[in-house]
Amino acid sequence: MAARGNIKIGVAGFSYKDWQGIVYPPSLKAGARVGYLARFFDLIEINTSFYGHIKPAVGKEWCRMAAGANPEFMFTAKLNRAFTHSPIAILEPTSAKTIRPGESDERDAKAGYDSIAEENMLGALLAQFPISFKYIEENRVYVEQLVQRFRSYPLVLEIRHASWNEPDVLGWLQGLQIGLCNIDQPLLGRAVRPSAHATSVVGYIRLHGRNYKQWFAETNVRDRYDYLYSSEELAKWKERALEVAGKADNTYVVANNHNLGKAAVNALELIAMIEARKVQAPPTLVSHYPQLKPLASA
Repeated sequence: MAARGNIKIGVAGFSYKDWQGIVYPPSLKAGARVGYLARFFDLIEINTSFYGHIKPAVGKEWCRMAAGANPEFMFTAKLNRAFTHSPIAILEPTSAKTIRPGESDERDAKAGYDSIAEENMLGALLAQFPISFKYIEENRVYVEQLVQRFRSYPLVLEIRHASWNEPDVLGWLQGLQIGLCNIDQPLLGRAVRPSAHATSVVGYIRLHGRNYKQWFAETNVRDRYDYLYSSEELAKWKERALEVAGKADNTYVVANNHNLGKAAVNALELIAMIEARKVQAPPTLVSHYPQLKPLASA
């Protein structure tokens, strides 16, 4: 299928300590990581914005470093968890009744997103809800209210419960002109299955890995994302990415299986598949994952 819009492929997050010496050269300073990744990818999904608000000066600096290395580069950012999760989500299900953002959260969150949007480098704002956030009337109303609060950004919902993956719900999202994230995850219980939806001008895909054994691990969250996709598994997502891109203006494909740099490996493999070319790859990453050697340009 011919792509209607651009496809940008990258990784979720960039500040993982276990990437030092694997994705990054051992001597690379933390402040240089964004610029270094931008040499190899056109996209980073900002993960820290989920846990805390982006300081505007930091957002501007990320844009400066990334644009200096790659003029085609874009960021996406995760909406802060104050708007998508119960503050005690481990102990209670997340719903409209249990999500409780603070008085300053909206102002502080927007200040950070604006620092990137003003540089024309914010491709999407991703609102990720947990699997306990089911499709019921009060949650539907909450999503409509959330859309109004963050309407100035290209908003995409990541909904993990299968009750949202129904034709009437997709039509409702399309009417709201917000995107729906297509995800790969362990298929446990009512977890949403792989899809290729595009309910707005923004298409979005996130690959979380398929580590069934550790998916609900709380002691070491890194283990949850310890998964390396095979070429056969990625080939199916290549086709879905092309299908999504055929319906959207801009499509973002994000690898979140970040443990020990596996997201970077699979993102590079997807770039090579979709663009049918060899790719530039971090030398340290190639040395740790020799399967990249046939794909890496000299």
